[in-house]
Amino acid sequence: MNNQLLFALDIGTRSVVGLVGELENGIIKLVASDREEHHTRAMLDGQIHDVQEVAEVLASVKTRLEATTGKLTKVAVAAAGRALCTLKISATLDTASHGALTAEDERSLELAAIQTAQAELATSGTVPEPSDYYCVGYSVISFSLDGTHIKSLVGQRGKHSAIEVIATFLPRQVIDSLQSAIQRVGLEMATLTLEPIAAINVLIPSTMRHLNLVLIDVGAGTSDIAITRDGSVIAYGMVPFAGDEITEAISQQFLLDFNVAETVKRQVGGNHKKISFTDVLGMSQKVSVKAVIEAMTPKVGELAQALATEILALNTECPQAVLLVGGGALTPLLPEALAKALAMPASRVAIRRPDSIEGITGIPASLCTPDSVTPLGILKLAGGRTLNFINITLNERTIRLFNLSRLTVADALLAAGIDIRTLRGRPGMGLTISVNGETRFIAGSHGTPGEILKNNQPAKLNDALQDQDTIVVSLGTDGTAPAPLLKDTIPAMKPLPVTIDGKKYLLEQPITVNGTPAAPNTVLCDRDQIYANPKLTLRQALTQLNLEPDPTEYVYQINGAERAYTIWPKYSINNVLAAPDTLLTSGNIIEILKLPPPTLAEVLGINTPNSDSSLTVLFNGTPCSIPIYRHTVMVDGHHADISLPAPSGSAIDFTTTTALQPLISDVLLAVGL
Repeated sequence: MNNQLLFALDIGTRSVVGLVGELENGIIKLVASDREEHHTRAMLDGQIHDVQEVAEVLASVKTRLEATTGKLTKVAVAAAGRALCTLKISATLDTASHGALTAEDERSLELAAIQTAQAELATSGTVPEPSDYYCVGYSVISFSLDGTHIKSLVGQRGKHSAIEVIATFLPRQVIDSLQSAIQRVGLEMATLTLEPIAAINVLIPSTMRHLNLVLIDVGAGTSDIAITRDGSVIAYGMVPFAGDEITEAISQQFLLDFNVAETVKRQVGGNHKKISFTDVLGMSQKVSVKAVIEAMTPKVGELAQALATEILALNTECPQAVLLVGGGALTPLLPEALAKALAMPASRVAIRRPDSIEGITGIPASLCTPDSVTPLGILKLAGGRTLNFINITLNERTIRLFNLSRLTVADALLAAGIDIRTLRGRPGMGLTISVNGETRFIAGSHGTPGEILKNNQPAKLNDALQDQDTIVVSLGTDGTAPAPLLKDTIPAMKPLPVTIDGKKYLLEQPITVNGTPAAPNTVLCDRDQIYANPKLTLRQALTQLNLEPDPTEYVYQINGAERAYTIWPKYSINNVLAAPDTLLTSGNIIEILKLPPPTLAEVLGINTPNSDSSLTVLFNGTPCSIPIYRHTVMVDGHHADISLPAPSGSAIDFTTTTALQPLISDVLLAVGL
């Protein structure tokens, strides 16, 4: 920054705090500070809702600071943990040929881990639009060298170094509104961090992180949480519940303007026994501090329970101690309520003030308050290794990338949520079919590769990026799935020559798809079952030629009732009687037989004698069947022999009598004498 000056802004839901420090030999000397509250509720839950209103407050703070320090152009800021997304990520580095590791090697490993976190967020499906999330900070959990945990890699030698970090991401709307307000007052965002990261760097140095401690920054709109254990920060969290809810409870109870209720809340912690105010009806009231506390107590309990729930979810157990900072930390009864919600001694929950901070000098008494911890932390981090930005344009969309050492085109595509695999164009999906039980694969067409232009010049994925670069990406085109025709998959079969009733025919051999006859131009689909059967039956041939005859039906009036008699067609192949399922061969001669009408015996069912209807005797040593029943048949009023044809439409009268005892004459009649 200009003249070694570090400028930090804590843009909170309730107020804006600006600090300017001079960096010399690694120590920051505080030279100016300023604070101003928002005139309206321009911010809610850490999110800027009225950019213009917030920008006016920023301009006022900046102007007053510049009266002491001179022109300020770059600023360090922090974001509240609204809609926070955290990822625990590891990265490795082959250091066998590096010699003694340097601070730059350690930094490269940190940035590699952040880049890995960005890639995982883009592909994990954790958030709906990964390109709409920015990495706003990270904390190193541990370093290791050749499998051994180590505090720092600098100066060490080894084959493999590794790092584990917690990377934090916020929605771009949180960052973009912050950036917009800053730009309106002529400032450039130099570095960005997360509010709990800033606070924890002030109050919980690395020498204290072996303890299981919870730091809670209770602001006006959000309560940000950071947890340490085993020498590192293990988790960050956020509860969208803070001081404004307490103020709302007072406002509702006593019918107060929000700003008046905020003033009343702040007076509760003083030496007042009674508090005077004017409600929205214009009536002056004077109530006891006890009454105000009673109005606050339910919401304080809700806040404590919400914080306890989030802490236990992140830490999985009750911590050793809880440190409260931020303006909301001064809320009466909050430490006691939180201790009760966590089932821990009240003495283990305490409000912390920045009485002394390692690396910062000249802190005035006005900043030794709980709500000054975060702005002092932002100032301290402003001179360290925090994240900064470069701006690029990708397909006419502005993308802000954190300057992770050497940024490439691939990083820009990743930040924009573009899957790099879509640049190549995928081949079309192939088809798998079965032909006569044999599996065949038909491939799809090849995809068309996309194109990348950087500043109107062809570029590769590993090309380096600079601030204000313009990238145009055209995605690849996927190949298409095949649509093969049946005739292209299996060759047409030779027709089968046959003769039917003296006329020659050429029969098409049947090809079926999924059991259904198919035409040569049928489009095949995936998993189709195709059968080309060279065997054709007589029935299939007649159906194909539309020659299959219908059965002949004869209708009669038998003893006054209408009856039907059906004769099914019969066929011969090469003069031999054949069934419809008979397989055909080349040159078969087929005849559709002309069948005579049925006989009276067939229609009446009396042409087949059995043991119940006849008596068997021996005549000259030869068995002879003598009918027991005698049939009398009249056709259209005339006697008729049962062996005669029965014309359709005839009226048949049929009677049967039983012979009590067959006579010799019956035997002679049966043998034809």
